[in-house]
Amino acid sequence: MKKVVIASNNAGKLREIQEILAPLEIEAMPQGAFGVPECPEPHVTFIENCLAKARHASAHTGLPALADDSGICVDALNGAPGVYSARFAGEPKSDERNNQKLIATLQGESNRKAHYYCVMVYVRYPDDPQPIIAEGSWHGEIIDTPRGAGGFGYDPYFLLPAFGRTGAELSAVEKNGISHRGQALRMLVERLTGA
Repeated sequence: MKKVVIASNNAGKLREIQEILAPLEIEAMPQGAFGVPECPEPHVTFIENCLAKARHASAHTGLPALADDSGICVDALNGAPGVYSARFAGEPKSDERNNQKLIATLQGESNRKAHYYCVMVYVRYPDDPQPIIAEGSWHGEIIDTPRGAGGFGYDPYFLLPAFGRTGAELSAVEKNGISHRGQALRMLVERLTGA
């Protein structure tokens, strides 16, 4: 199996990425398994942060690296929390506090449209001049009352009107089939296998 380091320690992201890459005989290993420190994410765009994380993980391990930068963008908040989704309510990271802040911020707002966005970058080596880049978007709306026990992050508050369910009410297979990360990974896989 080919080893690839995943530039993340987020258990939910790792699980989703590993499930999608497993059939390709790619062993996706978290950067924590190699003692790779967290990479600073000083940029205001997903793509810049993602590229920095991929190069950082590859430099520390000598392996090809796959990074994901994703978040939820709410129309009424001009795309916030965006790249700050994981730390929306500050440090330490907390899904519960992030969700509470999002719902409080949207109080009285009628426009609840939102989308998850994901960009993925694969680098063969740290200074790869031709990183493979893929992206995906998953559209829905924010509800005030959480539903479902699956998923992670904002999923319990992210309603998919076409399904009548939240991201947290979908099975892992259903979510991987339609989510922003699933879309980006499939695009990435197409580019990897075609390259």
